[in-house]
Amino acid sequence: MKIKNTRDTMSKTYLDALKIRNEVFVKGQGIAYSLEVGFPIDEAMAIHFVLYNEHGKACGTCRLLNRHDETLLQRMAVLEGERKKGYASMLLTEAINFSREHKIPEIVLHAQLSARGFYEKFDFKPIDEIFEEAGIKHIKMQLTL
Repeated sequence: MKIKNTRDTMSKTYLDALKIRNEVFVKGQGIAYSLEVGFPIDEAMAIHFVLYNEHGKACGTCRLLNRHDETLLQRMAVLEGERKKGYASMLLTEAINFSREHKIPEIVLHAQLSARGFYEKFDFKPIDEIFEEAGIKHIKMQLTL
């Protein structure tokens, strides 16, 4: 396994992240591409992480975005055929370690309710009520580093 990160929206790593997000969120969950990609400035400002398996295939992604004095973990996605292999845990661990190395004091995320337990295993705590985003129920969670 290898995890690469980039801020370069012209890089192969970033394009691999977009392919995964398109497959998981747009095709898999029916989220509009315009909502998934969002604002181009956010894409350019984020640090995109991509996990490559032992065969070099891009299998999972997430991003960290510092916005409004808050660091957000977003776009956590693992390809359907690659799930249950620990890839999401590896990506999350990498993002947390990156945050610690860069003295980021906390990470906030909007977890789909189905993933709440996953994030709780990493000590993320709910900090708000359940809300709907892109037609899917979420909860805001925070990890203090």
